[in-house]
Amino acid sequence: MQIEHLINNMSPAVYEVIKQGVEIGRWPNGEPLTEEQRDMASQAMMLYQGTHLEQTDHMTVAKGGTLNQHSKSQLRNQFNNDEITRSKV
Repeated sequence: MQIEHLINNMSPAVYEVIKQGVEIGRWPNGEPLTEEQRDMASQAMMLYQGTHLEQTDHMTVAKGGTLNQHSKSQLRNQFNNDEITRSKV
C-alpha cells in the first residue's frame, strides 16, 4: 500500500489514536508502542498533519510539510496575549 494512499484515507479518529499513542507511548488498550511502531506512527502523524491540518502552533508540521518554528518574541507575544487570570496580591 502506498503511504500517500494511507494518509489520504486516514480518518481524523485514527489520527487522534496515533497521535495519543506517540504522545504517551501506549495504545488505547494499554499496550506499549515498540520503537519501530513509535517511529512509524510519528511519521504517519507528521504526514497527516502536513496533508490535512492547518496548524500554526510552534514545532508542528504545517500544511505542505513545513515545520512551524517561532522566535522567542513571537512565543512571548502569543503567551502574553493569552491571559488566564490576573489578581492583586
